[in-house]
Amino acid sequence: MPYWLCKAGRDQARSHVQRFDPRFWTVNFPRPMMASVVTPAPDALRVDVQFHDRDALAGLIWDSEDHFDHPLLAYATDRDYSRTSLSFRWRSSGIKPLDAVHGPTLTVEGRDAAGVPRSWYVRLWNYASGTPEDARIRLPFSALSGGFALPDEAEPVYPADIDRMFISLVPPGYDATPGPLASPADGWVELTEIACDGARSILEIGDVLVPPHGLAMATAYDDSFNLAPARIVRNIIGLGYRGSINHYVGMSHYFSLARVGEDLLVTTAGGAICPPCAAWHRNLAHEAKRWGLSPIISLSYELFDVHCPSGWKQRAENGDPALTGWEPPSTLLSPANPDAMGYLQAVGVAFAQIMAQADLPVRFQVGEPWWWIMPDGRICLYDHAASEAFGTASVSIPSIRGPMNAAQTSMLDQAGAILADSTLALVGAVRAAVAPRPVESLVLVYLPTVLDSAAPEARRANVPLGWAWPAFDVLQLEDYDWVIEGRFADHQAGLDLMQQRLGYPLARQHYMSGFVLRPEQAQVWANIALSADMAKGRGVAETLIWALPQVTRDGFTYFDLQPEGAEAMQAFDDVLFPLAIGREAECTSRFSTQVFQSVSGHETRNSLWADASLSFDVGPGIRSEADCADLVRFFRARRGAARGFRLRDPLDCSSAEDGAAPHHSDQLLGEGDGVRSDFALIKHYGDPTEGQQRRITRPVEGSLLVSIDGAPVNGWSLQQGGVVRFATPPAPGAEIRAGYLFDVPVRFATDELTVGAATFAAGVAASVPLVEIREAV
Repeated sequence: MPYWLCKAGRDQARSHVQRFDPRFWTVNFPRPMMASVVTPAPDALRVDVQFHDRDALAGLIWDSEDHFDHPLLAYATDRDYSRTSLSFRWRSSGIKPLDAVHGPTLTVEGRDAAGVPRSWYVRLWNYASGTPEDARIRLPFSALSGGFALPDEAEPVYPADIDRMFISLVPPGYDATPGPLASPADGWVELTEIACDGARSILEIGDVLVPPHGLAMATAYDDSFNLAPARIVRNIIGLGYRGSINHYVGMSHYFSLARVGEDLLVTTAGGAICPPCAAWHRNLAHEAKRWGLSPIISLSYELFDVHCPSGWKQRAENGDPALTGWEPPSTLLSPANPDAMGYLQAVGVAFAQIMAQADLPVRFQVGEPWWWIMPDGRICLYDHAASEAFGTASVSIPSIRGPMNAAQTSMLDQAGAILADSTLALVGAVRAAVAPRPVESLVLVYLPTVLDSAAPEARRANVPLGWAWPAFDVLQLEDYDWVIEGRFADHQAGLDLMQQRLGYPLARQHYMSGFVLRPEQAQVWANIALSADMAKGRGVAETLIWALPQVTRDGFTYFDLQPEGAEAMQAFDDVLFPLAIGREAECTSRFSTQVFQSVSGHETRNSLWADASLSFDVGPGIRSEADCADLVRFFRARRGAARGFRLRDPLDCSSAEDGAAPHHSDQLLGEGDGVRSDFALIKHYGDPTEGQQRRITRPVEGSLLVSIDGAPVNGWSLQQGGVVRFATPPAPGAEIRAGYLFDVPVRFATDELTVGAATFAAGVAASVPLVEIREAV
């Protein structure tokens, strides 16, 4: 699972890009309005907006520092715009025109010559020639001034220390006073023929192309609505992801809204998705097709709570609505409510039609559909529509956790049937809308919730048998709570249970590995990379990383270091070197230490390696012609240095001191926390807290003994790479120890082998060098 958390590009490929490249502008705005930015041409961008309030304002933003691209693909920070000019053609409709009060204004944020933070407000009309809705604009930053009327109100901009700038876009009736518009107001602006010239018109930019590694990428509109799709796809391709883009359309930005009394609620009138969202997804489809990617449109039952009709929400028995933990919260639509499901079908159809119109395969995922379970165990089966559907079968379920009686399990089974029917009806509506074009149907299931061991009966409602193969074309699974906590025993058990319950072939399964919610949790990427590798090893059809915003934020860079043709040739043969190493054989342990010596003779030492690198010469172990023949056969079977193998080091092959027989208490592996189930085999040299640790990746089969708090235990399994996996995570504070025999993974040092019968007959030791293999762990 080789990966790198890149904080900044160093010696990787760099290129150059024109400053103000359309791909790198962003938009921002307050709820409930909506805006998007797309790139219809290499020198053009378009912003679509939809306003709901008189005082709504959207900003079209250029940042001097790149906050959104992966560090290997980001443009260089440059806050100096001296002797640089930006020019473009402006066309607009449905927003305040250039010549109006509160018309489009360039806000420049930075510092003045004295380093004092300040902003300047540059009226674009002062630098335009043409009409208020079709003009050519040129902005010379070294001669740029804020102020409404020039030159009387001129406030010269200091161009050498600018953080960001944004162009404000407001509705035609904007007057800075709050209040709703009578109906949504749509508008747009296009900047074409964008050009930058002058002394600082070019920026350095990362231009890496990580080799494809067999993983695909997941994205979400709610996390990326402010970016241009071309920028998103550039990161996906540059980081080596290919195949699908699993694109969750989100729950808070895609919808059209209409006033209902004092509320602003979702609607299908005028289109189920708003014009900025539709324009953005059309551009995403274009960019995906251009780069050979295949989007999967993901739609869930989750909806931003404040815009959801009250009767559509799932509810607990006491009437509490299902609310997620996000702030502000989202809610869950009731699978039993025909109006809610009709709305979802209209949304799904709108997105599917965008893919069809782009001549892309229509791939539609129903994302994490479930009956919501409150943190206290109450399951939300009691909204009005659900209660009508259950009829006399509706009974009280105070908590989903614990045993259920026959009436309760019957109700849960009926809930599962309602859920399954609603998902299949959603897929059916999409298929009917784009017929005769085929639709690939997918369902995404989040295992830690639906397979919660404290609520074993919940799967009746949330993993309905109506989903069993071949109800959908593809089953997608994710379990990030288990993965980020290192609960790989639960991970494997969940996969096995889903296989038993739904029966999808591996060739019809996808696995999503992720995600890292906060930057300070970056260490979790190790588990994400491991679970992705495990999915690839299982042979699922596609493995995806969730999700791109976290990948770019943390600099996650994944590699597949298998050489070309590795699928046809194993890198390691799990066999033992057949010749005993003689007492005259040499074993060399080597560290790498930088030593800096000052002029006074004092030293500073920096240890570069956490573990020693071993090398061996096994030539002296050759004692006969038969040994020589065995060596030649073994060398040829390994293809020289191409394949690794096991070597037993007679001086260090046991967890016990002095090569004694292993004991279950020999080596400390770690302490339990009640969550973690995987513990890597380690051998300590010196005090465990201060000494050197050696990872053991090739324990000898049948030699492993494990103890918890000194008592030998069963209930564990040995995983690839020397990892002990407990079926039940050890309790917090429990001390996990192990004893074992182990081999060293090695390979021949060269592709040449020179031995002969005369060599050992004459008492001359042949040289057969081996080097240790550092295995990915």
